[in-house]
Amino acid sequence: MRVLRNLSLLRPSIRLGSYSTNPTPTCRFPILHRFPRPFSHATSRRNNWRDPRRGDPREQLARARPLVTSEGLSRFARSPSLHTVVLLSVAGAVAFYFANIETVPVSGRRRFNCFSETQVEAASEAQVKRIEWEVERQGGRFLDDRDWRTRVVKRVMARLIPVSGMQDSDWEVRVIADPHTANAFVLPGGKVFVYSGLIPIARNEDGLAAVLGHEIAHNLAGHVGERMSSQIGINALLYSLILLTGGIAILGTSVLGGTVLDLLFSRPMGRRQESEADYIGLMMMAEACYDPREALGFWRRMERLHTEEPPEWMSTHPSNNNRIQKLQEWMPRAVERLEESDCKGTAGFAKLFRQALSRGVTMDQRQDM
Repeated sequence: MRVLRNLSLLRPSIRLGSYSTNPTPTCRFPILHRFPRPFSHATSRRNNWRDPRRGDPREQLARARPLVTSEGLSRFARSPSLHTVVLLSVAGAVAFYFANIETVPVSGRRRFNCFSETQVEAASEAQVKRIEWEVERQGGRFLDDRDWRTRVVKRVMARLIPVSGMQDSDWEVRVIADPHTANAFVLPGGKVFVYSGLIPIARNEDGLAAVLGHEIAHNLAGHVGERMSSQIGINALLYSLILLTGGIAILGTSVLGGTVLDLLFSRPMGRRQESEADYIGLMMMAEACYDPREALGFWRRMERLHTEEPPEWMSTHPSNNNRIQKLQEWMPRAVERLEESDCKGTAGFAKLFRQALSRGVTMDQRQDM
């Protein structure tokens, strides 16, 4: 008995509650907060309690003041600090623009170009990967080096590259197996893409040299960097129009403004670039001992294939008829360069072009583009 009395000392001295035979148990202590039980699938109860000191959120929203008001905008527009920032920004933009003005040696055209050749080549690397992805996505393929069409293109490029003045570029020739597309382009850095459908229209290596010389000329003249630079000015004008309208007609301003700027600036610039590339490519193919007269035959065949072309003012390229007329005007000079060439791949024209471009002057025989 004494032992049982001593064992009762081991019982806890705090009583947590009392139990009853009532089937509905009650707890003496209220549950102030219910914590979620870990690994429990029971849904948690939503707490609808609201602090009476905060009030109704709908009433607070109704009494809220707008972040932007007409009075605030008016004070901001009259702020002297804003005028200073705008003035400095405009002055900096004007100085940046005139510091990057160049003269195209063959046409005397003044242009804005703020991108170096290294920057343009770095940007074109992503374009190369995109082209390869598009060809694979459409189920196309690239012809291997053993194909006769690839060998023809490489043979022509082997004579054009030395006269381009860009021998240090990492040149790579890819021919896309697509007999229904007549196109070719040369990306900055020496990446050449030719669709197999162009080769039958070119007919021979001289005709193919006319196209590839034209595409190489775009890189020699820095036309890609110029197009990238023009987007800076076009976007600045477009965003200025949106700000001037107060953001009321953002969609209409962006669409109509972009279309107007495209017709007034981008497309005329594209046509002048194409004419410059036509002239430069004609001189380079003649210097590589290709017959420049084959360029006329090629563009006449292209004119017969594209009978329904848009008006010239809506296109980034000159019409085939105007292009042929310009080539005829330049042909005596091209034939003369062919006769003067030593056919050893001397980059005489490209060297003179780069020198004139760096000095900001025109070449001796400036052409009307």
